[in-house]
Amino acid sequence: MSEFRAELKYAESHEWLKIESDGSVVLGITDHAQDALGDVVYVELPDVGDQIDAGAEVAVVESVKAASDIYTPISGEVVEINAGLQDDPSMVNSSPYDLGWFMRLKPQDIQSVEDLLDIDGYRALVED
Repeated sequence: MSEFRAELKYAESHEWLKIESDGSVVLGITDHAQDALGDVVYVELPDVGDQIDAGAEVAVVESVKAASDIYTPISGEVVEINAGLQDDPSMVNSSPYDLGWFMRLKPQDIQSVEDLLDIDGYRALVED
């Protein structure tokens, strides 16, 4: 059974976003997504300073099953990446919402995060 968290916003493409107190947004993939991928063996992340447009590919996750592109549902600047994923990509599987986050963005429009799915909307998407 997938884990869902009420404090997060979700994209239909299975990314989660969390607004931090400083106005930045942390992005990762959902528990449902990591489960579907299987054991993650490599994560390719963007560079700090990259400007990213909503809907753009921002990362690649390779698992024992397949490689999958990760997209961002919002536009912004990459201000931090989770360098720990280079050494231990399995954190995406073991802790998708805590240790396995991908990047922190400075959003162009913080309101765009509010347009994403809430916990009930995402749960309905994946459980149907």
